[in-house]
Amino acid sequence: MSEKNLLKGGEFLLSAVGGASLFTPEDFSSEQRQIAETTESFVNNEIFPDLELIEEQDFTLMLKKLRSCADLGLFLVDIPEDCGGLELDKVTSMLVAEKIGPTGSFAITSSGQTGIGSLPLVYYGTAEQKHKYLEKLTSGEWIGAYCLTEPDCGSDPLSARTTATLSADGSSYLLNGVKQFITNAAFADLFTVFAKVDGQHFSAFLVERSMAGLSVGNEEKKMGLKGTSTAQVILENVSVPSENLLGEVGKGHKIACNVLNIGRLKLSATVVGAAKAALAEAATYADERKQFGQTLASFGAIREKLADMTGNLFAAESLLYRIAGMLDARIATLDRNSSNYYEQYQGAIEEYAGECAIAKVFCSNTLAMVADEALQIHGGYGYIKEYPVERYYRDERVNRIFEGTNEINRLLIPTLLLRRTDKGILDLFGDGTAQDDMSTDDCDEPGEGVLFGDEYSLLARQKKLFLLLFKSLSERRSEQEILLALGDMAIAIFALESSLLRGTKSSLTATALKKSLFQSVGRVAAFELSARFQQSASRAAAYGIDGEELRTVQRMLAEISAYPVIDLLEAKRQLAVAAGEAGGYPF
Repeated sequence: MSEKNLLKGGEFLLSAVGGASLFTPEDFSSEQRQIAETTESFVNNEIFPDLELIEEQDFTLMLKKLRSCADLGLFLVDIPEDCGGLELDKVTSMLVAEKIGPTGSFAITSSGQTGIGSLPLVYYGTAEQKHKYLEKLTSGEWIGAYCLTEPDCGSDPLSARTTATLSADGSSYLLNGVKQFITNAAFADLFTVFAKVDGQHFSAFLVERSMAGLSVGNEEKKMGLKGTSTAQVILENVSVPSENLLGEVGKGHKIACNVLNIGRLKLSATVVGAAKAALAEAATYADERKQFGQTLASFGAIREKLADMTGNLFAAESLLYRIAGMLDARIATLDRNSSNYYEQYQGAIEEYAGECAIAKVFCSNTLAMVADEALQIHGGYGYIKEYPVERYYRDERVNRIFEGTNEINRLLIPTLLLRRTDKGILDLFGDGTAQDDMSTDDCDEPGEGVLFGDEYSLLARQKKLFLLLFKSLSERRSEQEILLALGDMAIAIFALESSLLRGTKSSLTATALKKSLFQSVGRVAAFELSARFQQSASRAAAYGIDGEELRTVQRMLAEISAYPVIDLLEAKRQLAVAAGEAGGYPF
């Protein structure tokens, strides 16, 4: 596919897209499925049996498990071939992260190693730096850590106080400062540390644990993810050789932001995996536990919970792999032999920074909802440590905080859209409007017609209203309440579109039963997401518009949000039965 045929970041708001251009979980190749099975087997055989010990912060055991993971080649997935890696696609990378996701502490520790612990070196390191450090990281001989956050700057990393002072002879930098909440701190060997050269130029450095002046603080006593190491990294006159500068002086923000884009997407995959596991616990328990002489699964109150959990997960999974497919398609257009390949590569990732932020918010919120309902289905037993849902519930909470808080990501979405509009990359202020119906030109069997006619019409109306409010409120871009509401509208649109496109495409080759299931989950997702969109649009309008214009917009919103959902109760009951029969997520 040529670059001109690819959607730009944020362009989903301007036009509908055909189903065949969308990557879905139904498109996994046999190789991808095999890697997923290998990862799942490792998790079931190596991690879950020792998870209780890992949760007690047995770091020796954690390191052993990390090296076993490396022995399977799972640390090589994102590493380029010319660096000894497998250089697999982003879809495969997300699939591996998803399968490790249910392990909680191990998932975050290993993700810290393969993602933010290694990728800065991969993308920005010199040949000498890669030769010196990368094989140690990919083999598990060394563990990596990413030192960005500071005690007084979490969501605003560019206000960092850690300094780097170049020596008189230019041979080294002297680093001073404190980094906060550093994952893998207790046993990391290589730290990617962000500091300001001369107190001004935000930059990154590769700092070895053995360098004099580096120390690690006490372990934080956390609510969840108890098996991970989280501590301060303290730098007191640490002398770092000049050749350990990562990238260029003053360009640390590019390293931080671009690595975080992939980090957000990988976190999204991790939480989808955890949500699937939590749903499995809930569905199994509901099928076994009896009250009033019946299983919990036979009660409408429980069936509705299982259906809503399934519908949210379907939307999360759909948008996750849609974005991974978008990244793969754009990366495939790059010239691998170009001297600036990694610069182009980062540009391809940066293109979909907004979509990565959407995934982070939606998927982490989905896990929050699923874990909460899974515990509720367990009743009092869900509050007891011996039941896995207790851990899923505790571990879930921090996902809405790290890799950029969900509030920061919700603000980032409209901010990026405004920036791209101002630069002329997107025409969100123009006359372009979303199509009233989905284009079927790219579908495998367009003659069969399109599922979700009412839902696609709803989606197109939502896009039109978004564009109207986006343009009307653009002059109030400094007001966070308005930006948050616009961000939530965009998230709802992307999630709904991803669900409908997946259902349409995948149903073409599905059995009659599976096609019916796709139709049911599409209706459930549309009902839920349209309610979220309406609530967010109402907030945006009420915050930014007054008088008669507000009344006009509110009337328009009521018309746009009209959704004649058919057989919603039956659709939910079908999803609940499917989840029960599957013992969890049925797709």
